[in-house]
Amino acid sequence: MALHRGLLLAWVCPLLSVVGQLQEDGKCFFPFHYKNGVFYDCIKFNAKHKWCSLNKTFEGYWKYCSEEDLAKCVFPFWYRRMIYWECTDDSDAFGKKWCSLTQNYNKENVWKYCD
Repeated sequence: MALHRGLLLAWVCPLLSVVGQLQEDGKCFFPFHYKNGVFYDCIKFNAKHKWCSLNKTFEGYWKYCSEEDLAKCVFPFWYRRMIYWECTDDSDAFGKKWCSLTQNYNKENVWKYCD
């Protein structure tokens, strides 16, 4: 049994050392800084499931994202010279509808596909 426990710890410890301390409660902080990036939605670095930081700059406190934590579209948003009040397929090569996660897509360039 000790051998199995050792294998489990070897698998879990690298994940915890990269991500930090899991918190059961708390509110995701968006946007948050992690490594050399700024994130406006939950991310999936070194984990099986999407997670978010509980601080503006990641300090080791995080939680797994639930459906309510995922980024929401911001309406209206400004894209190029137009203001959009709903998801658009403008400029998408595959014709899929998308939205901005900030009011000014031209400035932040942060978006997601609409469900």
